Amino acid sequence: MNKHPDRTRKQVKWLAYAGLLPFIGLAILLWLVDSELHPFVALALAGYAAAIVSFLGGIHWGIGFRNASRMHNAPFFHFAWGVAPSLMAWVAISMPAYAGLPLLAVILGICYAVDRKTYVVAGIQEWLPMRLHLTVVAALSCLIGAAAT
Repeated sequence: MNKHPDRTRKQVKWLAYAGLLPFIGLAILLWLVDSELHPFVALALAGYAAAIVSFLGGIHWGIGFRNASRMHNAPFFHFAWGVAPSLMAWVAISMPAYAGLPLLAVILGICYAVDRKTYVVAGIQEWLPMRLHLTVVAALSCLIGAAAT
């Protein structure tokens, strides 16, 4: 058991919000660099967004495993949904940035919509306000980056 839950929560939030820096920085950078560098910066932004989307799916595997250890018949949904964001992100990073970055923004929104339902059932709804903030900034960064390409 964690003896310092408040400290851990602060550390998790710090890490989560720090994870927005690449989104924000790369979106701004797309507006500042010469057009010949756009493909490289856009790929960095799309790759980072795809990694985060995959991470969001992976959280559901953790929920599924936790539930499987507590009950004999854990909902299969968490395992099935857990791979879906990665597959959608894979499609998005295969597209040109002007299309792939907006698709990643939509996928981030879909991930939040799913989490909004499933986090409550999993008993981790306390993280939803942070998830909303992170999703909004990450999705807007993808859209702002796409607008620069």
